[in-house]
Amino acid sequence: MTRLGDKSDNSDYRRAFEGLLGIPFTEGNKIDVLRNGCRIFPAMLEAIENATESVEFLTFVYWTGDIADRFAKALAKRAEADVKVRVLLDAFGAAEMSKSLVTDMEEAGVEVRWFRPLANWKVWSSDNRTHRKILVTDGRVGFTGGVGIAEEWEGDARDETEWRDTHFRICGPAVHGLQAAFYGNWVEAGGLMSEALETVAPLERVGDAYIQVIRATASVGWSDIASLLQTIIARSEISLRIATPYLAPDENTTRLLVEAAERGVDVDIIIPGPYTDRRISRIAGADEVQQLLQAGINIWRFQPTMIHAKIVILDDVMACVGSANLNHRSTLKDDEIALVIDCHTTVSTLKEQFEADMRHCEHLDIKEWRKRGMLRRSAEALIRVFRQQV
Repeated sequence: MTRLGDKSDNSDYRRAFEGLLGIPFTEGNKIDVLRNGCRIFPAMLEAIENATESVEFLTFVYWTGDIADRFAKALAKRAEADVKVRVLLDAFGAAEMSKSLVTDMEEAGVEVRWFRPLANWKVWSSDNRTHRKILVTDGRVGFTGGVGIAEEWEGDARDETEWRDTHFRICGPAVHGLQAAFYGNWVEAGGLMSEALETVAPLERVGDAYIQVIRATASVGWSDIASLLQTIIARSEISLRIATPYLAPDENTTRLLVEAAERGVDVDIIIPGPYTDRRISRIAGADEVQQLLQAGINIWRFQPTMIHAKIVILDDVMACVGSANLNHRSTLKDDEIALVIDCHTTVSTLKEQFEADMRHCEHLDIKEWRKRGMLRRSAEALIRVFRQQV
């Protein structure tokens, strides 16, 4: 067995993920790590503007602001140039989107569809959303990660108005996995699989990265994201570095994290500090935070702004990125997209960025945690009833 930490051969890791998740890695991919909106949005808009054949765009969050206008205009412009442009919006996450932007895109020839409209008579499906963020242009360049289309993501995380996030540009065979995730949701929203055949392109090897694309489907009780996260934790022997905006893991995941710490794995988790868009998720994860702190796991609260990055680094040799959070919704309810990456350059970059983020964090001390007041503890008890919603 290859010793963990040996950068020359991570085949044992890949074998574990392939065996337990049933999805092979693709070879020959190239990855660009895009840190914060000032780098993410220009790269995405450039890809859209350079598209000559097709654009497939799926997002959970599409709100208002200058960046929302710029994306709508860029998509409309490509449609006017006879590029096939398909936009899929989650009906809950994008509910605040300006209807005029939708109208402008549709009038330009963009085909816009809504995933699981809230007025749908199938009320049991309304709680299961698509949380994926996917952009594919010409069937050859793909993007995924944590960023939504809203003004909160603009800038470089300089203050509380500019969120900290990470997105990824992918070239190579793994782009087919992103397209498959897009069309899985597209067909449910009323599109046709025959439309996918129009945009699937032959993909050559362009880099040295191995990528496994995990397309988790919304379900009740379990998903491939839950299997993936638990496989990563169980496989760890040296270290786990986790950044998540919402920390409310299920009981099994919490137990695996505690067991990892008990066998000597160094576990560091970065979560939002004073700035967060969902304070209810912080309250909902209180029981798990208590257990993690007692096990010696380091929890770090990011101070400059809301941190929305979703990163897991395994033993400093593998990484998991994408749209999934470490909470009940991502593992039990929502459609998600995740990439497991075996690429020394990419993992090293993510490690450096994680350590840079840690320098802007405050360590959550267990003694201070135990001093929570009665009002806070009462709120935690109330929120336990709704844990699977966060």
